[in-house]
Amino acid sequence: MSKWLLRGLVFAGLMIVVRLVQGTLINQFETQALLISVVLLAIFGVLAVLWGLLDGRSDARANPDPDRRNDLAMTWLLAGLVAGLLSGLVCWVISLVYPALYVGGLINELTTFAAFTALLVFLPAITAAAVGRWLVDRKAPPLERRRESDWDEERADTDVFAAVRDDEHTAGAQEYPEQQSSSVALAERDPADEQQRRDQ
Repeated sequence: MSKWLLRGLVFAGLMIVVRLVQGTLINQFETQALLISVVLLAIFGVLAVLWGLLDGRSDARANPDPDRRNDLAMTWLLAGLVAGLLSGLVCWVISLVYPALYVGGLINELTTFAAFTALLVFLPAITAAAVGRWLVDRKAPPLERRRESDWDEERADTDVFAAVRDDEHTAGAQEYPEQQSSSVALAERDPADEQQRRDQ
């Protein structure tokens, strides 16, 4: 199971529980509806923060080079969308048999409430992931950047220009051969012939 799907399913389940508890408590304590909603959403957000913090720390430890780290933003965005759409749909179905649950229409649940849930998952989690990476990076030793020659050796098998460079080097060597160190026999000219040519 992919990371975003796992997180999406977990937070969809949590949001369903939050809304069930919210509906039950508000029906019992109608004057405290705002406080109940705020506390439940805060608990939901704290859980997203904790998971995002763990993701950021583990990713920074696994990949010390920031350029090679996982795209946690996309992971948590997809997780938030899954949580919003799934929890909205399930809560709407539950409201058909449990009227105490506070839900809107199906379209409203799949648009407005789904977007609200997605933001409630995404923003705390990705912020906490950035903090988690920073906590690891500030204690890590300085990252030693690799030299360009090291990258060339590593990418030799996949570098499409490596073969061209080798061909050019070979052609250059054939076009401009090294000077031969051996002596070359030269034809000696007869001084009498030279004098005769000058007289003519």
